[in-house]
Amino acid sequence: MSIFAIADLHLGFSVDKPMDIFAGWKDHYKKIEENWRQKVKDGDFVIIPGDVSWGLTLEESLEDFRFIHALPGKKILLKGNHDYWWTTRKKMEAFFEQNGLNSIQILHNNAVACENIAVCGSRGWIFEGGDPLDEKIIKREAQRLETSVQMAIQTGLEPVAFLHYPPIYGQQTCPEILDVLVRYPIKRCYYGHIHGAGMAYAFNGNWCGIDFRLISADFLKFDLIQVL
Repeated sequence: MSIFAIADLHLGFSVDKPMDIFAGWKDHYKKIEENWRQKVKDGDFVIIPGDVSWGLTLEESLEDFRFIHALPGKKILLKGNHDYWWTTRKKMEAFFEQNGLNSIQILHNNAVACENIAVCGSRGWIFEGGDPLDEKIIKREAQRLETSVQMAIQTGLEPVAFLHYPPIYGQQTCPEILDVLVRYPIKRCYYGHIHGAGMAYAFNGNWCGIDFRLISADFLKFDLIQVL
């Protein structure tokens, strides 16, 4: 069994949100599907840390979920800043079950055991504005991350963290998120969200013993990175 990851699929089969307006994104879903099918087998896992679908509701995102479900492997979804369809885990899991999307599961205040690692994480949040509301959300996301990490540790497997927002970007850091990662035995952290020219400022490397990797779809050239 293998484990792969790719963030920011930005699917929109049922909404008017063409990604072709961005350089390099023409027919991006076709590239993703081709690369996915070449690498992933049934029984493998694929983690998708956010910005999965442009749909505003679960129903509006259904065709995007069907596209993901039809691809090989078991998929684990996290929330991104554009996932407006996101609701409670109970409602999402019920929706997936009702629509026969049994290859998709949600990572939200929990952890998922995959072979010899435990997948954990949260959305994270922006940290450059200093807005009091942003500070409140960051604290909440840090708590969600900690809850997820604690559950991952309970499995006895290596906890591997996935975030949507980068905890390090350029010269900036998100202390609340990094504090959680450093206090626990996290050695690997994958994140998305960064696109285009901003990718030049993304941090890929080791910080305080943690290996950070950007896995946004365009950064990976719409391929998947192997985690295990």
